[in-house]
Amino acid sequence: MEPRDLSAHPDRVRWNAKYESADVPRFAPHALAEWAFATPVPDGPVLDLASGPSGSALRFAAEGRAVTAVDVSEVALRLLRAEARRRGLDDLITLVQADLATWRPAPADQYAAVLCTGFWDERIFRPAVEAVRSRGLVLWEAFTAEARRHRPRLPSEWCLGQDEPGCLLPERFTIILQQELPDQGKRRFAARAA
Repeated sequence: MEPRDLSAHPDRVRWNAKYESADVPRFAPHALAEWAFATPVPDGPVLDLASGPSGSALRFAAEGRAVTAVDVSEVALRLLRAEARRRGLDDLITLVQADLATWRPAPADQYAAVLCTGFWDERIFRPAVEAVRSRGLVLWEAFTAEARRHRPRLPSEWCLGQDEPGCLLPERFTIILQQELPDQGKRRFAARAA
């Protein structure tokens, strides 16, 4: 599962160390994924970017959806695979170890929902949005510049700009949620494709 070109990748090394030293994950779905279940999500597969050991991927799979979970950490993906097996969902979750700075989703109009929480890079946002099918959802949460007040070493390129990600959406999308989380220095965002 570990591609050779990621063996010394600093994000892989950092996240592997974090997951190896942490307690067993709770596998709780992210609040944004839970919010999506109250909003009609069309039939179809889900893409979970920077997934970690994702409770959201498990939640979507429990609803019978095929999920592709992408993360740079094979430790996170191993944890997710073990929990998916334990729940009898492993046949619905495809794990992809990749660096999101270079990885791109498959052809356009493939996913009913694209979820990404805790990660921002415009280079993956644009192709991820293009992979959303008609009536599908983009579900994103990331740090804003506000987070840098409390975390000054947080790189600015990892933070959403003032109008992002909404200003980067193609015209076929309508913003249906934009919520500032000032105590976390994050923005929660959802949009639906026409």
